[in-house]
Amino acid sequence: MSESTAVRVDPSNERMLEAWNGDDGALWAKRAQRFNDGVAAYRDTFFSAADIQPVDRVLDVGCGAGETTRDAARRASRGSAYGVDLSGEMLAVARGLAERERLPNVSFEQADAQVHPFPEAGFDVVISRHGSMFFGTPLAAFANLARATRPGGRLVLLTWQPFRLNEWITTFRTIFAAGREVPTGDLALSDPRATEELLTSAGYADVRCTAVSKPMYFGEDVDDAAEFIVEQHGGRLRELDEAARAKAVETLRADLAEHQTGRGVVYDSAAWLIEARRP
Repeated sequence: MSESTAVRVDPSNERMLEAWNGDDGALWAKRAQRFNDGVAAYRDTFFSAADIQPVDRVLDVGCGAGETTRDAARRASRGSAYGVDLSGEMLAVARGLAERERLPNVSFEQADAQVHPFPEAGFDVVISRHGSMFFGTPLAAFANLARATRPGGRLVLLTWQPFRLNEWITTFRTIFAAGREVPTGDLALSDPRATEELLTSAGYADVRCTAVSKPMYFGEDVDDAAEFIVEQHGGRLRELDEAARAKAVETLRADLAEHQTGRGVVYDSAAWLIEARRP
């Protein structure tokens, strides 16, 4: 684990720091490529909207293991790409991959984007692939990002639509509940009207939310997918006795088998592509 005390965070994000700079971040660092493969179908749509130019300065918020930051750096070949995240372990993976890929115009920093002192108007494009939904105080966070976006600069986010529209989330939540109450509630930015109001209040304009649906990849076959999903989502299984755990895993495997395709195990997913401009 990285030294969390070295990271300046807003009090409302301390729990996120504990999670992402702890066990959650360690899992995502270990499984970085699998998480990237899972949402790979969104990649072209996301970067088409970002429209990164060769001289652009790009900020990647919640960059994780840095795939989107490195993608941005390749597009901004005469500019730069700067990724920030709360997870020290994921950033270590990101730096290693950037070095291996010999990308001289990419850098990473462990930081809370809600309070980090970004250079004013320092970026042409601000992007975030599923990393902007966890702020403790979203208005303060996006106001900070708007301040860092140059006039005329762009904000492009990929976020999840309500969980009920995401087959993979509803399925796994129900299976791992194992007859108990299924967790409810959605992540931030799942309501397009509220998102428009939020980003407008933060200092952005021309906010547009476009519904995008793509298949989510979970593994090459049932065994591969089951191992990954239990590792990621199976925390609730620890509260069950051995027989109930075994039954839940059996139910999961049966559902995965129904989603086996020639492209591996895939489930439907639904996201918002959010675009805005700094006036």
